[in-house]
Amino acid sequence: MDSNVRKIIGDVFNQMAEGLETGSFAGRIRVGLTTLGSELGSKELIRGAEMAASRNPAIEVVLIGTGEKSNLRTIPTGDEKEMHDRMEELLDSGEIDCCVTMHYNFPIGVSTVGRVVTPGTGKEMLIATTTGTSAVDRVEAMVRNAVYGIACAKAMGNPRPKLGILNVDGARQTERILLGLKEKGYPIDFAQSQRSDGGHVMRGNDLLTGTPDIMVTDTLTGNILMKVFSSYTTGGSYESMGFGYGPGVGEGYKRIILILSRASGAPVAANAIEYAAALARGGLAGVTGKEMAAAKGAGLETLLASIKKEQPRAGDGETVTAPPKKVVTASVSGIDIMDLDSAVEVLWRGKIYAETGMGCTGPVVMVAEDDLDAARGLLEKEGYVTKETEC
Repeated sequence: MDSNVRKIIGDVFNQMAEGLETGSFAGRIRVGLTTLGSELGSKELIRGAEMAASRNPAIEVVLIGTGEKSNLRTIPTGDEKEMHDRMEELLDSGEIDCCVTMHYNFPIGVSTVGRVVTPGTGKEMLIATTTGTSAVDRVEAMVRNAVYGIACAKAMGNPRPKLGILNVDGARQTERILLGLKEKGYPIDFAQSQRSDGGHVMRGNDLLTGTPDIMVTDTLTGNILMKVFSSYTTGGSYESMGFGYGPGVGEGYKRIILILSRASGAPVAANAIEYAAALARGGLAGVTGKEMAAAKGAGLETLLASIKKEQPRAGDGETVTAPPKKVVTASVSGIDIMDLDSAVEVLWRGKIYAETGMGCTGPVVMVAEDDLDAARGLLEKEGYVTKETEC
């Protein structure tokens, strides 16, 4: 019998025997965990690895760095550079399916999708994204973060995740692009804020209750949120809750590498290992490729290019004179703060007096009551708001 055939048969019998022992016939997922560099020491991470291995027999954890007398398989390395080099070799050779690590640099275009348990309801929520850089332009990055979050959710087994956009700078522009993608055929299910005025743009309350399955934000804000969600019960020196900062996701990126903070404790390390295994089993890289292809098919690049051309959209350096002043008591909401001044100039050009303002849900343009319909129509025509973004 050919040696390759013998090997295949042997692997099948091993998987069958393993399935009888563990109750899982899908094959074990091999998850690496690097153990050098933690502020809490290697023993804390290894304790998390042993927790994950004991409660999920479908996972084989491989330690990279130091074993500290663990029964888990260990690949020793001398320092963090050697550890990460060895990690990449193991991933690229297929010896491990995914890995959890700390202090790892991703290329531009790749950022991480974190996973938290919200304190208000105990519901899990993805935060897209938490480390790395999806794009150098803020709005483009947030749009890509949305697609990456959808990819993670689908790889985790949620075929129709609800998506919300955190109310930060760029949220309204991000919303317009995502609505444009949906209109052109890219399937996005938007969450509605639990606040009485609803909308796709989420407020702080929605963070605490986990209103969406995926919360889209810029990476720096996402990073802060991860730190708060993971350690708000401990004072910050020990991250005890959640699943870590998540996998690096990007177009064409094949490795499944999840990030922990150097302050992540054993419970978070254990959860991150299981998060990694689920993503590997769900084929994260393949799902990401399909989502990006679908988004591009719906005009992603064209929509992103149109936003970049908009700055500045009104005036192009030319001074615009305000029409005669009126008492402004009506407002148009749903305008991104970065567009607020140019939106006012658009109305001035249309002979409508307007002022900038800030409502309880974010930036607004203030106009007279009798100008409200005309102002809203002009801002819709110029692309500053859509009927769905107004609230």
